[in-house]
Amino acid sequence: MRINLTKKDLVNSVYMQIGFSKQISENLIEEFFSLIISNLKKEKKIKISKFGTFFIKLKKQRVGRNPKTKELKIISERNVVLFKPSKDFKDFINQSTK
Repeated sequence: MRINLTKKDLVNSVYMQIGFSKQISENLIEEFFSLIISNLKKEKKIKISKFGTFFIKLKKQRVGRNPKTKELKIISERNVVLFKPSKDFKDFINQSTK
């Protein structure tokens, strides 16, 4: 059983199901991801209907600890991308496991 879904898997799926050439399928997938990334950078939030919402959250600076050496370090302030699934997505996931 495979755990990861790669871009190559997505390209092959578009190629097999829609019938576009592999080059067009790859360009389509690349454009889709770059559109999501650029809009997320610009708008800080993207909602995809019946799938979920990606949003950027600022994590403040904090003190962390190296578990091996117990040395204290400052973890810098940074943006992180979070995902909140939609109700439809959650229902679909829970429905298929019953």
